[in-house]
Amino acid sequence: MATRPSVWTVIVAAGSGTRFGGAKQYLELDGARVVDRSVAVAAQVSDGVVVVVPGGDVEAESARLAASAVVAGGASRAASVRNGLEAVPDDAAIICVHDAARPLAGADVYERVVEEVRSGAAGAVPVMPVTDTIRRVDGGVVDRSTLQAVQTPQAFRAGLLRAAHADATDATDDASLVEAAGHAVVAVEGHPRNIKITHPDDLAAAKAWLAT
Repeated sequence: MATRPSVWTVIVAAGSGTRFGGAKQYLELDGARVVDRSVAVAAQVSDGVVVVVPGGDVEAESARLAASAVVAGGASRAASVRNGLEAVPDDAAIICVHDAARPLAGADVYERVVEEVRSGAAGAVPVMPVTDTIRRVDGGVVDRSTLQAVQTPQAFRAGLLRAAHADATDATDDASLVEAAGHAVVAVEGHPRNIKITHPDDLAAAKAWLAT
């Protein structure tokens, strides 16, 4: 019987939480820290999990997190992902990248993006339709039917993701780097509960989702 391609996940938890007012990845959310929730779900669907944290936290979090490896972040999100990729084994076939600040991402979302890559896609990202009316800064309403809100986890063929990061380009997400390298990234259904905790109100919203 053929073995399934190995899947590893890099969880980015190296931010300082400037907009939140503190290191949101360490806040408690209904009895568990935000980062611990993200790691626990990733571990359900991955052969290994690498967590990227602020440099000063590596020793303490290595002892606390249930992860395969804990490494120091870089000066930007992309740099932090690159540091995480260095800790992923060379024989990993598929690599997911997930923001720790999305602690409610379910295993089903991981499974959808991974399955697309297993089926031949270069990469896959979960998306949600944009429901708000969007206006351009210079005036005029943007046709929201042409827009999608992108979430994580995002999954990629390991070699393509590593190559896309090789030139040290910065980007707000990994799909942008893979697309810039000339590869098509497909969209799959995300989930409305997969919110990103950016402001204190988002933490309250996450607690409300957990209560449903």
